[in-house]
Amino acid sequence: MAYLSFPRRRESTPYFIDSRLRGNDIVSNPFMTSSEAKIRIDQLRKTINHHRYLYHVLDTQEISDAALDSLKKELFDLEQQFPDLITSDSPTQRIGGTPLKAFKKVPHEKQMLSFNDAFSEDDMRDWMKRNENYLQQVSPSHTVYRIPYTVYPFYGELKIDGFAIELVYENGSFVQASTRGDGLIGEDVTQNIKTVEAIPLTICSAKEAQANAKKLGLPENKFNFDTNRIVVRGEVFLTKKEFERINKEQRAKGQKTFANPRNIAAGSVRQLDPAVTASRKLDSYQYALVTDMGQTTHEEEHLLLKALGFKTNPHNKPLATLEEVFAFRDYWDTHREKIDYEIDGIVVMINDNATWNTLGVVGKAPRGGIAYKFSPVEATTVVEDIKVQIGRTGVLTPVAIMRPVTVGGVTISHATLHNADQIERLGLKIGDTVVISRAGDVIPQITEVLKDMRTGKERVFSMPAHCPTDGSPVVRDGVAYRCSNKKCGARTSENIRHFVSRSAFDIRGLGPKIIDRFMDEGLISDIADIFTLTEGDIETLERFGEQSAKNIIREINEHKKISLSRFLYSLGIIHVGEETSRALAKEIGIRYTVYGIPPTISDILNIMRDFSIDRLRELPDIGPAVATSIHDWFADKHNVELLHRLEALGITLLADKKPANAKLAGKTFVITGTLETMSRDEAKEKIRALGGSTAESVSKKTSYVVVGADPGSKAKKAQELGVPILTEQEFISLLS
Repeated sequence: MAYLSFPRRRESTPYFIDSRLRGNDIVSNPFMTSSEAKIRIDQLRKTINHHRYLYHVLDTQEISDAALDSLKKELFDLEQQFPDLITSDSPTQRIGGTPLKAFKKVPHEKQMLSFNDAFSEDDMRDWMKRNENYLQQVSPSHTVYRIPYTVYPFYGELKIDGFAIELVYENGSFVQASTRGDGLIGEDVTQNIKTVEAIPLTICSAKEAQANAKKLGLPENKFNFDTNRIVVRGEVFLTKKEFERINKEQRAKGQKTFANPRNIAAGSVRQLDPAVTASRKLDSYQYALVTDMGQTTHEEEHLLLKALGFKTNPHNKPLATLEEVFAFRDYWDTHREKIDYEIDGIVVMINDNATWNTLGVVGKAPRGGIAYKFSPVEATTVVEDIKVQIGRTGVLTPVAIMRPVTVGGVTISHATLHNADQIERLGLKIGDTVVISRAGDVIPQITEVLKDMRTGKERVFSMPAHCPTDGSPVVRDGVAYRCSNKKCGARTSENIRHFVSRSAFDIRGLGPKIIDRFMDEGLISDIADIFTLTEGDIETLERFGEQSAKNIIREINEHKKISLSRFLYSLGIIHVGEETSRALAKEIGIRYTVYGIPPTISDILNIMRDFSIDRLRELPDIGPAVATSIHDWFADKHNVELLHRLEALGITLLADKKPANAKLAGKTFVITGTLETMSRDEAKEKIRALGGSTAESVSKKTSYVVVGADPGSKAKKAQELGVPILTEQEFISLLS
């Protein structure tokens, strides 16, 4: 006997803001109250019901399937978080729409259910975790860890974007076809379905079916083929080739073309004139055997359907593990163009029928099955803010800051709005629920505002009158807004380059060209913005791929810890070089030794408030101009806000390391000319590693001047002041 085993995963809190997003989830506010959730749920239900009516009853759409799926997923997750807010009339608790009055009503023998959606591997593991918990509650001896299987535990099917139907056969003859309707009662479309050649008007006799079953490897004498009434379910769809043919005819007639094959299939099945249905050349696969013929697995149902003479999808297959499920889904995500019909994911079911029946139904969906969808090209999210970014040329670009959402296979949190005119065309407000689209490799765009979702708390956005970087007046230049200070954007670019340089944060994945590109795209406009970037923000840019995006984000995340002196140097304070930063860091460290741990950024702000210009002038290597520059920088409110942002984004300060060998402690070096065996930066690092310090100018306090080829005036001044001069070889000997 074999047992089904599923990988366990650590528990995580729903709606936690994290870079590891789950498929199409919108990461909600973790502090959302029940009353706030109720408002959002009511809005979602109203909007979903409107679009479901258009989709199921009128066979038309105002938003894409992917956008509607995204709204439904958000509603499902909110109801899971607040189960007391689930109501019987929620879209998650019912199926389909109201049947059209032009067709006869048909009751289903068993309710036609639909599946909940999953968009990621974590979603699938959560699905199995829910199943495990439920089975342990209803039958402790019957859990997902102790289910006796002699077959594969899962069955995977391609999820065809078509139209569900139920077929009834009596004494081998086709007698009735009906639509899903509301799941309990559908519409009689028998005459139309008779025109679909893929659906047999008669099925195999008991003897023929039994012989076919044997050829398919099914066990003999297990199944009851002498069944007078057989009910099956399947999907009617239109091939891509037929879709193109119909639209070509529509264009030739000067008539409106159809948006997608699913709409044609649905409209064709529900035509009052069967001749129209026949002209559309619909296709069909059957995937479920409602009648009990003795089948014990879903895999057997497919084989029995084939034995009876029904067309089944040859790509459907049993799957042994969740890892095989993931591989099956990923394969068809990248190979779906090779088949002649549209699919939007796979359907995964517990293969064992007894377990399926024990799991039962919750709301509108069976617990034992789930639709594992491909990454949508559209999704919905909320615009939490609109931030103005300053590009290299000083152009102000409004950027939407959104709840992170996965669209087109990447997780994004930023979307450029281009200019104020674009915001006005969209009618966008801060707090709006929006549709994000990403087709192919294009940058994600906000394409629609769902105004019905508004609560009245949304805020109108206006372009600033003054530049958020330097306070200069903003001027209008055509459709663009620009900082009147022509040096603004270039100066910001230089500040960011300095911040990531080797002597500062040393983020080597961000070169000058990449920094300028990110500024022009509106992704960054100050040093703190670097730490808000996500892989999805970068991957969607032209000439950037998945791997390059991962490398950049990894490099950024690995450099969130930095020594105090390097951090002070990275801020780009005028006149403050590496040695001044070290002197300042040393003084801050002395003041903070009582705590025995490195200071935080907030601690630095508190300490710097106590430093007057005169006090700063007492520090080594700090003159009047340097002291004034440091004091003014830390007194500027924009700089204070910037430091608080860096701290909130996880920047951590480390104590400057004390050298293991301090043989040069108390010695100050000045380097002039070109060294042959090392660069000046390398020479400085060697001096600091031995406890020494470096300076840029020669004074009586200078211990040594190291002279290379073509020295400047510093060598002459050293002679005048009587400061010892070292050749490069003498310097190397001193280091050893």
